[in-house]
Amino acid sequence: MLVDSTAWFAAPEAAVEVSDLASTLRHRRRLRILYRRSAESQASTRVVDPYGIVAKSGRWYLVADDQGDSRLLALERLSAFEQLDAPAVLQPGETLRTRWAVLKKRTEEQDRVSVTIRLPEKGLDLARRVLGTRIHHVSDAEKGSCVVVVRYPDIESVRQLLQFGDHIEVLAPETARARISQLARDLADRHSTPACDCRSGPLFSINVPGQYN
Repeated sequence: MLVDSTAWFAAPEAAVEVSDLASTLRHRRRLRILYRRSAESQASTRVVDPYGIVAKSGRWYLVADDQGDSRLLALERLSAFEQLDAPAVLQPGETLRTRWAVLKKRTEEQDRVSVTIRLPEKGLDLARRVLGTRIHHVSDAEKGSCVVVVRYPDIESVRQLLQFGDHIEVLAPETARARISQLARDLADRHSTPACDCRSGPLFSINVPGQYN
C-alpha cells in the first residue's frame, strides 16, 4: 500500500471497505469489479489486474491494468469486487510505486484546467460519448439543463466544445469563455461571405444551339 499525502482533489468516501480490498489484493489475483467511469451514468463489469491501492489526500484509488492499459480507479465509484482464481498479469518490471508515478503524472497533466459548461439535459448522452473521461462532474438537471465540469490540459483544448454548436454555454473560467468567444467569431467571419472556388478553369460550360466546340 502506498500513501501520497500531497494535496490534489476533494475526497469523497470510498464505496467499498478499503481494508477488505487491501486484504484481497495480498493474494495477487485478478479481480472482477463493478465500476462506474466518471463519464458514465451506469456501472459496468470488468476484469482487472491490480497492483494495489493508493490514498491521495484521503481519496482512495485502485491501480490496475484494464485490458493491458493502466488505470486509476476511484474507489467511490467501485461498488463491488470479486477475487478470481487467475493470477494477476502485471507488466514486467512494474510495481505499484512505478505505476502510480506514471498515472499521477498523466492525471495532473490532463487536469490543469477545469471548464464549467451548461448544456441541455437531453444532450448529456452525446456529451458523455464525445468528452468521455474528461468529464469530472455532472450536476442534477435543473429546468432542463445540466452543469458539467470538464478537465483539459490547457485552455486551447476548449476547441473541442465547438462541435456542440449553440447547445452549450461555457460558464467558467473567464479565459475559457473568452477563447470560445474568439473561436466562434473567427468561425462566423470565415463563413460570412460565399466560399471562393479556387479551382482552375470554368465551373461549367454551356453549349449554344447552332454552335460547336
